[in-house]
Amino acid sequence: MLNGIPKILSPELVKVLMEMGHADEIVIADGNFPAVTCAQRLIRCDGHDVPVLLDAILKLFPLDTYGEEAPVSLMEKVPGDTVETPIWEEYRNIVKNHKGDFTDFNYIERFEFYERAKKSFAVIATGEGALYANILLRKGVVVD
Repeated sequence: MLNGIPKILSPELVKVLMEMGHADEIVIADGNFPAVTCAQRLIRCDGHDVPVLLDAILKLFPLDTYGEEAPVSLMEKVPGDTVETPIWEEYRNIVKNHKGDFTDFNYIERFEFYERAKKSFAVIATGEGALYANILLRKGVVVD
């Protein structure tokens, strides 16, 4: 253990976050996401929820400010799907807490999101039960 690193972040996950470079992407996936199918690097965080992991990761992880699209993307709902997504507001509050000037998410069509996940640096598989709870983060530049 080390000071300043949230205890929910495993050594494997901290290592992956450190290895990522500017503009690399990481997916925090809900329990229904095909993580094994999509991941180049798979990090298991079964039993944990996405909001807790998102909050812990953003304590260490700078978001990209140079891209044209938002540095945080969500899998958009399938057209016609009426499921509620209150977890998105929870994500918005977490991101704003860490990056005060955050405005909104980028929304990615479901199959396009899978393709982006396949190209991402890593996929974190969680036990999150909320639907449409997949979130993609693009790493920024460390300036400290």
